[in-house]
Amino acid sequence: MSRIGKNPVEIPQGVTAKIENNFLVFSGAKGVLSSPCHSSVSVEIQENKIVFVPKDTTKAVRSLWGTLRSLANNAAQGVAHGVTHDLVLKGVGFRAAVKGRSIEMNLGFSHPVIYQLPEGVDAKCTSQVEITLSGCDKQLVGQVAAEIKKLRPVEPYKGKGIRTKDQYVRIKEGKKK
Repeated sequence: MSRIGKNPVEIPQGVTAKIENNFLVFSGAKGVLSSPCHSSVSVEIQENKIVFVPKDTTKAVRSLWGTLRSLANNAAQGVAHGVTHDLVLKGVGFRAAVKGRSIEMNLGFSHPVIYQLPEGVDAKCTSQVEITLSGCDKQLVGQVAAEIKKLRPVEPYKGKGIRTKDQYVRIKEGKKK
């Protein structure tokens, strides 16, 4: 039995949920998101909760049960409260600036790196070395954060690179003489 799937999804206050064409559609203050449904898992909306019940006991259906519940919960929380990721640039001369729908970053290369933001993700620079990404889709905001981190991964000797705000980087010892 799925430990995650058996828990109902609480619909936050100010969020409406409905089932349309095999999708759960959530609309709230931050936007509108849809979460997929599957024919092997039944979905019921009861008052302010969404209950997922598997129609079969096979391993594939039980796996889908928990996954669909998690996707629906992420969508419900995203349209109610939103999702943010904080990135920090560490390194001499590393800086970032938001210009329209793009982020222009100096990352120690001979040229500035320009990252185009997809629809649904907003960026804000609180300082020259901090970027805050926000949106309502948890998967999309996390994907954008991962792509930006991939532009200059953290190196283990000096700790230079792009990291999340709470990421711990263990610094290796250099060569011995």
